[in-house]
Amino acid sequence: MRDARTLARMPRSLPSLHSVPVANASLAGLGAFVFAATAMQWVRADLDWAFAPLSFYLVGNLGPVLKAAYVGLALALMLIGLQFFHALRPGARSDLAPWLFGTSSLAVLATAFADTQLPGGRMTTAAFVHAIAAPIAFFTVTVAMLLQSWHLRLDPAWRHRFAVAFVLALASFGALWVHALVREWPRGLTQRGVIALILAWLLLAAGWLRAAARDQRLPISSR
Repeated sequence: MRDARTLARMPRSLPSLHSVPVANASLAGLGAFVFAATAMQWVRADLDWAFAPLSFYLVGNLGPVLKAAYVGLALALMLIGLQFFHALRPGARSDLAPWLFGTSSLAVLATAFADTQLPGGRMTTAAFVHAIAAPIAFFTVTVAMLLQSWHLRLDPAWRHRFAVAFVLALASFGALWVHALVREWPRGLTQRGVIALILAWLLLAAGWLRAAARDQRLPISSR
């Protein structure tokens, strides 16, 4: 039986949560979602993107492709929350933000695999789950973005990222409420505006985390 010293000398098989490979995985998940969600607007000619929410594209033709992209998005949300917790110094970390990102990740998965109610269709159990999970995903990720952005100002190494992160998170949160309350505007259009702002924040965050992990790995003389 291996003792503690032997186990300590064994190489780690998994990268640290704050590392370039983990950041790359986040970027890959986000990139897959952006590509699939964008492509669906052209390949699904049966839906009007300005009025049809993205949930409609999960049902029917090519729905499994978009569902796979949702899995990539869910993974990215989870990893970004965990990476920030390990990237910031202890006094600047948010205990709540990783949980909010994780909740959003689970809600995204539920949204993807519980088919929504289509116009003229009946309200099934899956559609009921979808109707609950989708707002939870949007709300928790935007609050997580706001909270995480606010904490960046507490870490000298991340303080210069605060203004851009917080303004973009605030715009995402505001756009979400516009989408929820202003029903006269095309629902697909307003939803895509919210999604675009959220993805912009997530892509920036993943890129910043990758750069921070790379700089941390480099010797001081080469920085």
